[in-house]
Amino acid sequence: MKKEYVGSVKIIPLGGLDKIGMNITAIQYDDSIIVVDCGLAFPEEEMLGIDLVIPDVTYLKENADKVKGFVITHGHEDHIGSIPYVLKEVNAPIYATKLTMGLIDSKLKEHGMQRQVKRKVVRYGQSINLGDFRVEFIRTNHSIADAAALAIFSPAGVIIHTGDFKVDYTPVYGEPIDLQRMGELGKKGVLALMCDSTNALRPGFTMSERTVGATFDKIFTDNKNSRLIIATFASNVDRVQQIINSAVKYGRKVCVEGRSMVNIIEVAENLDYLKIPEGTLIDTEEMKNYTPEQIVLITTGSQGESMAALSRMAASLHRKVSIQPGDCVVFSSTPIPGNEKSVAKVINELGMKGAKVIFQDTHVSGHACQEEIKLLYSLIKPKYAIPVHGEYRHLMAQKEVVQSLGYDKEDIFIAKCGDVLELSEEKAGIVGHVQTGEILVDGLGVGDVGNIVLRDRQNLAENGIIIVVLTLEKYSGQLVAGPDIVTRGFVYVREAEELLDEAREVVSGSVETCMDKNITDWSKIKNIIKDDLSEYLWKKMKRNPVILPIIMEAHM
Repeated sequence: MKKEYVGSVKIIPLGGLDKIGMNITAIQYDDSIIVVDCGLAFPEEEMLGIDLVIPDVTYLKENADKVKGFVITHGHEDHIGSIPYVLKEVNAPIYATKLTMGLIDSKLKEHGMQRQVKRKVVRYGQSINLGDFRVEFIRTNHSIADAAALAIFSPAGVIIHTGDFKVDYTPVYGEPIDLQRMGELGKKGVLALMCDSTNALRPGFTMSERTVGATFDKIFTDNKNSRLIIATFASNVDRVQQIINSAVKYGRKVCVEGRSMVNIIEVAENLDYLKIPEGTLIDTEEMKNYTPEQIVLITTGSQGESMAALSRMAASLHRKVSIQPGDCVVFSSTPIPGNEKSVAKVINELGMKGAKVIFQDTHVSGHACQEEIKLLYSLIKPKYAIPVHGEYRHLMAQKEVVQSLGYDKEDIFIAKCGDVLELSEEKAGIVGHVQTGEILVDGLGVGDVGNIVLRDRQNLAENGIIIVVLTLEKYSGQLVAGPDIVTRGFVYVREAEELLDEAREVVSGSVETCMDKNITDWSKIKNIIKDDLSEYLWKKMKRNPVILPIIMEAHM
């Protein structure tokens, strides 16, 4: 009997495979598409004035009728942050575990979108049917509760997506990762494993989140007479729980600062993921009723972000909290690659104000190291390996780990965003490419700032601007008034009068040249002024400011 042809399944990463952040992947079989995660990235330093970076979902918009749903692994910004933006373009139901959905709800509420978007809370072990797919949520551990891996059943085979995970046998909240289920799926045969690569460069195992609790206890004992200020990721609910446990144990009141921290604690407490004894939390305004050693302040800003609460405290810009000599500040996180400089700056500022700063042993990662990655591959035994969630070096590190387990390098795919990876039992490979990229969000504007605007901002920031204003007579092109020169961010005008006088002469010269050559087209005149002035300034000062000529007409 001829086996009926089952076709192949396509995996299309739309974000998250070249940097840490902005995770979003489309998985397609025939006319069914499901989307795994929908995250944002934070802007890089050269993105001046940009608030957020969201993925370009042109591919999903073009295939909107095929998108059956969004399945979300956990509630971190780099996995849920773009939901309000993307669902305005491609509205499909969202499936997620309870805490993750709580955080998504508060995002949709902020954008006034709860009405339009269908949402369903999923339990571990539960499956949902979406077109040709069936998706099962499997319990994993991470630095936020309710994280899930996804087993995605398609006619072409099973794909397992780990989401962000670590193996924690003693989690603070909930139970350990469901390794048994992973093994059962492995026995039945798994086509591909998409595995978290964030810590693939690190040997060994990631420590249990619970070890941080013991460190906190020691910090509380060693600093009995200081006010404690602890900075951590808002989303690390288990970490917050352990700080609260230590506070209760040592009789301190807890204060929370930072908008995202207040938000997440509210959601987590309402859904019972945080146990806070009555009377433990106090408002920042009430701090003055207690002595410093009765207080612990939990705050955002562990990454040195300039707008976050801790950075504002360090720079004396915070309205309610000022750092006092004798305060003890704990950084309960490691700097994300690229943030080291800002974190060092905040630590220095805190030190200058007389605070003691602690940043050793107060953090464990939420991601699997090499031995845990090996454990998962050994249980799941996928036919193909697709490292995800990381920069190129992380993906390559996972490739090496997988090869050490005896996999052929032909069966390991290091994909790039936009690659269309087609898999079936018979063969696998990259068969095409779709449009992907970054869309920049600035204030309320989505995508209206592109590379050209950024280049202008960079140029304005580095070189300043010169505005040349002149009035020409309508018919003859005779110079009636000006040229006047206004500069910003170029030179300090009072000390550069001579330079600006010469610049005026250059412009007058350009206008005369145009008159002599009978050039009356204003855009040509503007270009000639730009070129001449730019050449003069470069010769004179080796600078290239933005030059804006403005011509007004006079009717004589």
